[in-house]
Amino acid sequence: MSLRGAKPRGNLGLNDLGEFGLINLLTKGFKPNKEVLVGVGDDCAVLKYRRNEYLLWTTDLLFSGVHFTEDASPYSIGWKALAISISDIAAMAGIPKYGLVFVGLPPHTTVSYSKEIYRGISELAGKYRVKIVGGDTNAFEKLVIGTTVLGVVEKKYLTLRSGAQTGDLICVSGPLGKGKKTHLSFLPKVQQARRIKRLFSATAMIDISDGLLSDFTRIAEKSRVGGKIFLSQIPCVSGIRPEKALTSGEEFELLFTVKPEYGKAVYEAGFFVVGKVTSRSFGVKAFNNTSGNLYKPSRSGYNHFPEK
Repeated sequence: MSLRGAKPRGNLGLNDLGEFGLINLLTKGFKPNKEVLVGVGDDCAVLKYRRNEYLLWTTDLLFSGVHFTEDASPYSIGWKALAISISDIAAMAGIPKYGLVFVGLPPHTTVSYSKEIYRGISELAGKYRVKIVGGDTNAFEKLVIGTTVLGVVEKKYLTLRSGAQTGDLICVSGPLGKGKKTHLSFLPKVQQARRIKRLFSATAMIDISDGLLSDFTRIAEKSRVGGKIFLSQIPCVSGIRPEKALTSGEEFELLFTVKPEYGKAVYEAGFFVVGKVTSRSFGVKAFNNTSGNLYKPSRSGYNHFPEK
C-alpha cells in the first residue's frame, strides 16, 4: 500500500485516530502487573485487595455542551456525574463504596446553583450507600464535573468485557431508546448486574453508554470474538424503532453475554436476548431479522473524536 500523501504520525489530528484509537495510542505503555489485574480497556481497573475480593476503580468526566445542556438543572447534572461512575462499577458486577468529586465552575456561578449540583450527588450517593470522601473545586470557563468511584467485587462475581465466547447469547437488561429522556436521571443497575451474574454466570458485561452496536464491539474486541445482533429482537421503548435503538447512546442498560443454555431463563427473568456471539473472523454485524438480511447503520454509536 502506498503511503504517498499520508500524514506523519505526530501530525495526525484526533479525528484521524478516533476516540478509541487515541486511547490505545496514549495508553499502550500502561501494562497491568501483579497488583493490577485489569488496567486500561474495561469499565473499571481491577486491583488486588482482600483474599476474596477485588478493588474496582473508575473515573468519568462531563462537560457542559457535551454531556448536558446549559439549561439542565444543576441537581440532575450532579446526579448524572456520580451515576455514570456507579454504572461502571455495576458493569463489573461490583458494589460501589467511595467517591471523589471534581468540579470546575465558571466564576459567575451562584452559590445556590453549586449547592444544587452537590445535592444531586449527595442524594444518589445515599441511595447506593456511597460515601463521598473528597475531591477538588476550581474555576473554569464552562461547567466541568468529574467523579471517581471505588468499589469492591467478590472474585466469583467479577465480570469483564473479555469473557464472551463463540456461541454465547448477547443480552440486554431492558428496553432501549430512552437515553435522551433519562440520561440525567437514570439509576445505575447495581443489583440487576449482580442478579445477572448470580442467575446466568454472565461471561462478559458492559453498560450501554455509547450504543448497543458500539458497546458490543468493545466486548468483541476484548473477547476476540464477533457477533450477530438482530434488530427484530431489540427491546425498544414506545415510539423508538430498533434501527435507532441499535446506536442510541446513554442508555445505561446492561449488555451481557451468557451461555446458550440460559436463553429461556434470561427471558423468564425479564431480560432480553438480542443476538449471538460468533467467531472473530465474522466481525460484528447487525441484521434486520434472524433470516440473515444484513443491516448497515450509518453510525455505530457515540464517539468523542469521530474518525474522518
